[in-house]
Amino acid sequence: MEKELVFGHQNPDTDAIGTAIAYSYLQNKRGFNTEAVALGKANDETAFALAKFGFKEPRVIKTAANEVDKVMLVDHNEPQQSVADIDQVEVTHVVDHHRIMNFNTTMPLFYLAEPVGCTSTIMWKLYQQYGVEIPQNIAGIMLSAIISDTLLLKSPTTTADDHEAVKALAKIAGVDYEQYGLEELKAGTNIAGKSEHELINLDAKSFDLAGKKVRVAQINVVDLPEAMERKEAFLQAMRTVSEAEHYDLFMLLITNVLDSDSTALVIGSGEAQQAFEQAFGPVKDAEISLPGVVSRKKQVVPQLTGAFK
Repeated sequence: MEKELVFGHQNPDTDAIGTAIAYSYLQNKRGFNTEAVALGKANDETAFALAKFGFKEPRVIKTAANEVDKVMLVDHNEPQQSVADIDQVEVTHVVDHHRIMNFNTTMPLFYLAEPVGCTSTIMWKLYQQYGVEIPQNIAGIMLSAIISDTLLLKSPTTTADDHEAVKALAKIAGVDYEQYGLEELKAGTNIAGKSEHELINLDAKSFDLAGKKVRVAQINVVDLPEAMERKEAFLQAMRTVSEAEHYDLFMLLITNVLDSDSTALVIGSGEAQQAFEQAFGPVKDAEISLPGVVSRKKQVVPQLTGAFK
């Protein structure tokens, strides 16, 4: 059987990388020939989880068509978030928990999307459906993905399925998910050693909202006031990237993982900023407090989509 690559979105997080690893293992057990790869280097949190459960970081690819004819996608479906030459390969499988947008194929495919907190929760159910035993290390990386995406089950995206998956996977992985979860989340909050440019691109996604090019980035911290000391430097980095990439709006969501509150820095054209304020309220000095907002997928993008329309 010809080889297929399995990967998550650009600027990968723990779900994008962890679920790619888990899906590749599952598909290989089912007779496919796959390799889990990544569309970017693992962040600190993901690197912590990979090391904890004995994985090497997947190799990073820029293009896929030079290697394979077919690919499998996890944790995304929008072309602008995928590999650069996604239009030159056949997508055979998608497992995702995001909205479906601008996604078209010429051939039938396996497509599974569920409104749960993490793609690895769907993957956990797929293992049960196909009767494939989950190894300890695979359980660990899937658990890590769910902890990451749901902020240790505190995000409003969290469902009953996520709770059930976390408990089951933690048992297989042999860890206390609450203790390990705090360690994992804290591992991803060290921003002191990174430049503002690195941080605003670490976990960022682009969206086409009613013809406007919108960039939403997010960083997790445990000390919000310390992060906000770098406000002007963040804004300058955002302006530089926006000018180069022609973004109509750039939003940086700075989330305190301990209290589940966020502050957003926002820059953009007058029309785009007006749409943002319609969704979230007045922005003062390029800053707005967003108590309880932690999820880009559920608490940011849908609201912006409605406002831009």
